[in-house]
Formats: sequence, C-alpha cells, structure tokens
Amino acid sequence: MRRLDFIRSSAIVGASLTTPRLLKATSGMFALPRERRIAKILNARRSMVQNVPVLRAFAGGQNDLVSPFVMLDEFGPLDVDPGTIGMDIQAHPHAGVVPTTYLVQGSGRHTDSMKNDIVYHEGQYMLFNSGRGAIHEEVSDDQLRSNGGVVHGFQIWLNLPAKDKFCPPNTAIHNPEVIPVIQKGKSRIKILIGSLFGGTSPTETYSPTFYYHISLAAGERLDVPVMSGHNAFVYVVQGEMELEGRHAVKDAQMALYEREGDVLQYYSETGCEFLLLGGQPLNEPVVSYGPFVMNSQEQINQCYQNYRAGRMGEL
Repeated sequence: MRRLDFIRSSAIVGASLTTPRLLKATSGMFALPRERRIAKILNARRSMVQNVPVLRAFAGGQNDLVSPFVMLDEFGPLDVDPGTIGMDIQAHPHAGVVPTTYLVQGSGRHTDSMKNDIVYHEGQYMLFNSGRGAIHEEVSDDQLRSNGGVVHGFQIWLNLPAKDKFCPPNTAIHNPEVIPVIQKGKSRIKILIGSLFGGTSPTETYSPTFYYHISLAAGERLDVPVMSGHNAFVYVVQGEMELEGRHAVKDAQMALYEREGDVLQYYSETGCEFLLLGGQPLNEPVVSYGPFVMNSQEQINQCYQNYRAGRMGEL
C-alpha cells in the first residue's frame, strides 16, 4: 500500500508512551461532596480498521470534554481461527499522539521503527509515544495464528501537549503485576494511568491524566473522586449502570461530564464493566489528519513530508 493511501485510510491499532519532562499522572485524590453532572451521552459506532471490527466512541479530539484524549476504539472481540492471519494492521505512521493499547483478551505483536518487537498478552498495557514521528505495525502473534483464539481490547489515543509534539518517540509496556488493582467492596478498579484510593500507576504522561478499568459489582454503589476543572468521561464495556441517580447508560455508550464537581457516583443493579478516563484539558488547538495529531495544518503538512521522505524510520 502506498504511503499516501495509508494516511488517507488512517488505519488504527497501536500503542504509546513518554520520555522527557514526564509527570506521574495524578487525578482526583480528594472526595468532595459536589457531584458531577452529565453533559451528554453518545453511542459508539461500528467500523472496521483494516480487518479488525471496532466500536468507535469518538475520534479527532475536537470535543473539549475528552481532552487530553483524542480517540477511543474498542476492538474485537475478533475470533481468530487456527491457521488464519488474525489481526493484521499494516505498518503505518503516527506523530504528535500517544496511541495506547490495553488487551483484555488474547495476544498480539507490536513492531516499530525504534526496533522494538514485542509480543503482548491479556492484562498488559502498552504505550507507543509517536512524538515527532514513528512507524509501527500491529498483528496477531505466531501462537495465536497457529492455535486460534479471541482478541479483545481498547485502542485509546492520548494527545501530546504542544511543547512535546516533537519529542523523541518511545515505546513501553506494563505487565499486570505492576498495575495497581483496588478492591472496593466487591467492585474492582484497575489503575492504568493515575492515582486512586491509595494506588498509583507506574505509567507516566506529559499532562495530568487518569484511566481506570472498573468492574462494578451488582447492587453496589461507587463514588470516585475527581479534580474539579478536569475532564472525565465513561465508556461502558458491558452491562448497564445508573449515573446521577437518573441517567442509565449501557454497553457501547459513553457519557461526558461537565467540569464542575469533585465526585462521580455510580450504581448498577446487575453489575457493569466500564472505563473511566479524563485529565487536565490541554486547551490547545487540535488538528488531526489520519494518524497525525498536531496543533496546526502546517504541522500536519510537515508530518506528511517527513513520512514521505522516510524521516520517521522503517520497520
């Protein structure tokens, strides 16, 4: 596939991280009594990224209420028959953004222009900081292709602040044993980014950010503290739950919160699994073109030129 054709089709499924000027991501450590209000509820739409089915909650990052995130895809579940190719996201570039991959089922293989070759598995969290520009490929690993199985996970893009758009690229992966898991009653919270209830993720980011995977037990209530003025949104993976005591959201729906208030309140009669994400809004222009996320059209043009000239490396 020609470079220009790929950029136009903007295939998505990868991972990302950080390097200089890093902050330990922090979020909402003080539970104050002001409950957040829902700004809007959105439905994810079905799409295909090459041969992988996805539910896309949002993309482009133009909605200020999702900053510093710019895209959320749930990919799979993809059934891979023994002896077939499975997930096959061809080599493609990124710049100015940190795509992150979190697998809840299955395995995959990531290769990139920094000469990383990583087989990742269920429960691992991988980050691919594209910075000034890098190339990666996401495919099923040899074992999954041979034996078959199911691949299911989340591809979520984290925007880089303007001052860090052209930082050196980097890739990292966190194993399940270093990712904090907090038990609240019968409910379970996995802290992929940020700090909550005494647990702190090892993931570092360029701006204050949080990303939690929450399994809310049937009949339980959960209050989650957040910092007033920071964004917050939920994406429901499975089940149904109640927000604010009056809004019901179910799988493949996303709720965006207003910025005022310090606590998010959840209840599920039957149990619910969801992602809770957010952080400090960047309050910067977002210009996206396929796999590139920048602050101006001129920067997008420069990314395109760099890719065409081979300055983003090769696999």
